[in-house]
Amino acid sequence: MKKAIFITVLTLGMIVSAYLCGTAQNHSATTSVKINLSDVISIDKGSAAIGGVVEFNYLTAEDYNSTKTASVPTSLIVTSSKSFDIDVKANGANFEKGNDFIPVNVLTIKPVTGGPNPMNGTPSNVVLSAADQKLVSGADVGGALVLELDYEIPQSRSSSVDMMGKPSGTYTQTVTYTATAR
Repeated sequence: MKKAIFITVLTLGMIVSAYLCGTAQNHSATTSVKINLSDVISIDKGSAAIGGVVEFNYLTAEDYNSTKTASVPTSLIVTSSKSFDIDVKANGANFEKGNDFIPVNVLTIKPVTGGPNPMNGTPSNVVLSAADQKLVSGADVGGALVLELDYEIPQSRSSSVDMMGKPSGTYTQTVTYTATAR
């Protein structure tokens, strides 16, 4: 009987000891997680305006007597951590071919709404000049926001002395887009 009591007490002691040791093994740890942000604004790769070419061909009388539009999807893809504006300007006063020129103000650039992940803000049609002009103002923050553009030469400009009577050939000018955080 003493042996049975001893075994019972020993067993109970081992159970209590195992329980106490098991709960004593529980520990916790904490980690601080930090997120460091920097302001960013970028015209992203994949923007058609990066190295892109917009081309207008005037080959017939009908071409000169009509408005021509070149639509460019994904013209600009912008990522910005702040509200931003898009400005546009020509890098000179004229489209040039040697000593011959056509004034840049024959071209109107028009923001187009819609498309994938569209850029919002207040769009403005811009008659191109060598001065910065607001194409979009107050666009919201976001990643990979898309602005589609229509480039247009109105018939009133193509059938005038701005383009008529000029030597044939290719006239070129660079257009620069700038995204600026507000």
